[in-house]
Amino acid sequence: MECFVYVLGSCGPDGYRTYVGWTNDLERRIARHNAGTGARSTRGRVWFLLYAERHDSREEAMSREWHLKRNRGFRKSLMSGA
Repeated sequence: MECFVYVLGSCGPDGYRTYVGWTNDLERRIARHNAGTGARSTRGRVWFLLYAERHDSREEAMSREWHLKRNRGFRKSLMSGA
């Protein structure tokens, strides 16, 4: 099963934010975040895709998501290039 790990960015009154997640349907997942039906921490903001990777398995995607969530430097570098 093809899976994606993604990093979203958002700019709001309280500054920039990033969100890291995984999915098997990237476009549908981003649409859900922007519709307010995604993760609770993403509600009320407009999100745009900063980065995405494709993985061959759910396990690979979940492992990579775990690492990206802890790599604040990488996420910050994505926001500075946006």
